[in-house]
Amino acid sequence: MLMRVFGGSFGAAVFAILCMGAPAQADDVLAARLGALLGQERAAIQQVPDVRIAVLTAVPPASAGNIPIAPDIITYDVAFLNGQPTASGGEQWRCLAEALYFEARGESVRGMFAVGEVIMNRVDSARYPNTLCGVINQGTGRKFACQFTYTCDGNAEVIHEPAAWAKVGKVARLLVDGAPRQLTDGATHYHTRAVNPRWARVFPRTTTIGSHHFYRQS
Repeated sequence: MLMRVFGGSFGAAVFAILCMGAPAQADDVLAARLGALLGQERAAIQQVPDVRIAVLTAVPPASAGNIPIAPDIITYDVAFLNGQPTASGGEQWRCLAEALYFEARGESVRGMFAVGEVIMNRVDSARYPNTLCGVINQGTGRKFACQFTYTCDGNAEVIHEPAAWAKVGKVARLLVDGAPRQLTDGATHYHTRAVNPRWARVFPRTTTIGSHHFYRQS
């Protein structure tokens, strides 16, 4: 029972002390040792940043989305996507799902994941905002000066295709939940084959998937 209550090295030390068979007159010594151990534990915890403490002590929600996704589980095909549960999420998930809907809903499953990888890679880059919504809406309001055309082309963003929305929602959910990014080799840019932006002559092309060329900002 004692070892259950006091875990780790701290628990082992306390257990050892309590099992020494110390006489009653040694109570003060025992109390002093316990106090010293608690003080050491407290001092060690105080050296850990608050953000790290929050991460270590947070209880993850009970959902399949928190289970790490192995690279060999994703097969990038319709059968795989159809087998995924209906997706939902908060603001960041919705921003990514909308971007995939308006930018890539006509692409293959692989193509949708590839576009999503670019957005996720930008979130990780110091050159761009550090949230999905921030990356996707960067420059919005300046016609044709935004990062993702659908946010500044003057057309209302209306979801007309429920089946396509369900698909991109699943892709967005998997990416937000940690799906491996293994399609675009760290790409931060893409464009359709129909255009040829100036930056495409500067950044190295990493791959072509469907109707999009992908590039990594050097």
